[in-house]
Amino acid sequence: MLRLLKLDIPDEGVPLQNLIDDCSLTLKHQVKTGHPRFFNQLSCGLDIVSMAGEWLTATANTNMFTYEIAPVFILMENVVLTKMREIIGWKGGDSIFAPGGSISNMYAFLAARHKMFPGYKEQGLHSIKGQLVMYTSNQSHYSVKSCASVCGLGTDNCVDVPSDERGRMIPSELERLILERKSKGHIPFFVTATAGTTVLGAFDPINEIADICEKYKMWLHIDAAWGGGLLLSRKYRHPRLDGIERANSVTWNPHKLMGTLLQCSTIHFRENGLLISCNQMSAEYLFMQDKLYDIQYDTGDKVIQCGRHNDVFKLWLQWRAKGNEGFEKHMDHLMELSEYMVEKIKASPDKYYLILEPEMVNVSFWYVPKRLRNIPHSPKRAESLGQITPVLKGKMMEVGTLMVGYQPLNELPNFFRNIISSAAVTKEDVDFLLSELDRLGQDL
Repeated sequence: MLRLLKLDIPDEGVPLQNLIDDCSLTLKHQVKTGHPRFFNQLSCGLDIVSMAGEWLTATANTNMFTYEIAPVFILMENVVLTKMREIIGWKGGDSIFAPGGSISNMYAFLAARHKMFPGYKEQGLHSIKGQLVMYTSNQSHYSVKSCASVCGLGTDNCVDVPSDERGRMIPSELERLILERKSKGHIPFFVTATAGTTVLGAFDPINEIADICEKYKMWLHIDAAWGGGLLLSRKYRHPRLDGIERANSVTWNPHKLMGTLLQCSTIHFRENGLLISCNQMSAEYLFMQDKLYDIQYDTGDKVIQCGRHNDVFKLWLQWRAKGNEGFEKHMDHLMELSEYMVEKIKASPDKYYLILEPEMVNVSFWYVPKRLRNIPHSPKRAESLGQITPVLKGKMMEVGTLMVGYQPLNELPNFFRNIISSAAVTKEDVDFLLSELDRLGQDL
């Protein structure tokens, strides 16, 4: 790749035609994530309206920290984020766009700690008389544990809660682990439940976890970065997201299931005022109190960033194009295609091994080559299938017709995790996916 590309930075600028050639060469050799046969990542597809919004955003080149320089976009943020909180099930509250779900989760952590220990902002660790402890499923996104590291708890104090065979947090185990730490004099204060885990697409039982959080006066955060889009579907929202309105905070990434262009991540709070109280630094050169407009529209002082990219316009424009009904049809289409794929896998049990019935668009399976088709399934056979999986992925990348991700999980060796989150995918693409795997892998 280094030989194919011209990546050196010249002393003198090159002519326009060279830049056009550079653009062409870049796109030629880049992975086509908008292609309907790219099933590799949670963020797939290329929504044309959202792309147009991103172009306009780049043209405006506006920082989002004050109303005086981004009046239209700040008002758009208010409208869109208010709409999203209403869909979650809240009246009021507060929200902000953040640079990715990992930072959104960190905002929730910071707000929770500030709510319980408001003196931490000025006094730091001295304001807390004990060891804070947070909890998350052992299937959660790694960014939750990263919060413990970055924000001073230490990863040993981010407790992994066991999950069941479908990848969902076990509430009784959560309560047991809370009591275990309380018996040591620690302070359990924060629980992250996941709505759509990264690998299996599992949904933790929110209502049962919310009961425990209320019982022990703990903050409940829902990481719905992946599964939040199903809030827009009447068919698939229930029972997966039942109880989400009981959370104190919710991460929801439109750049995943909703297909908005990267990046577009939101963090929502049930209680208004926490963001500004937690993060405000009152920089006089930006956030003066005597401006001619209502300064509540200056968003920069309630975030940990200063400069903030305009992530709202592409989502607002896309939502205008689709409407609520269009997004609901989009969610239903993705889920129905995943159900179709599961049916096709079950129809060929000699070639494919379905690991579990998915709750979402994550379809987890092994491909079975010819030499292993007449052998009963066992841990030894699973180990062989796991060894074949990365080899088959390598063949995929070499021919360039298909891209599907893989990973191990707990005791399971490497398996394929197929994601359908692009509106461009059809049943024919699913059929091609399975037949192409068979073509590339049957002799392995």
